Amino acid sequence: MTTTPRTWSSGETPTGATFNTEIRDQFNSMFDAWSSYTPVWTSTSTNPVLNNGTSVGRYLKIGRTCYVTILVTSGSTTTYGSGTYLFSLPFASANAGVVQLGPARVSGVSTWDGHCYVNAGATTAGLTTNASAANAAGGNITPTVPETWAAGAAFRFSLTYQTAT
Repeated sequence: MTTTPRTWSSGETPTGATFNTEIRDQFNSMFDAWSSYTPVWTSTSTNPVLNNGTSVGRYLKIGRTCYVTILVTSGSTTTYGSGTYLFSLPFASANAGVVQLGPARVSGVSTWDGHCYVNAGATTAGLTTNASAANAAGGNITPTVPETWAAGAAFRFSLTYQTAT
């Protein structure tokens, strides 16, 4: 699928193949099945190691709009690293000068609702939620914020963002 429409010439007679490529195929892409990918869980300091945990991502890209959903679940041998957690996206975001937001939910001992964010020109998304049960101020998700993570912790979010290409 292309993201740039074809330039037509005056007097040109379109063919069935041209219509299929320029119109039918573009339209059909809106109804494609979502594609799977494996998000990579990293950090701004020491990366976590998923080991026997799971990382599942799915996306649908229509033109330069990407819909993505991610679920990373830690296992009994997962190590949590240090620093702010980041999760890879299937495509880099556009350098459009805006932060793109989506809903997020993280769960361990407690469940925390928050947001995911993607900065302009980024290849990863971050998560924010309340810094703790006693602190309503937002904080980036780290190994100890908003709680200390253990086996079974789940990081999930959905996002719609503009891709770079």
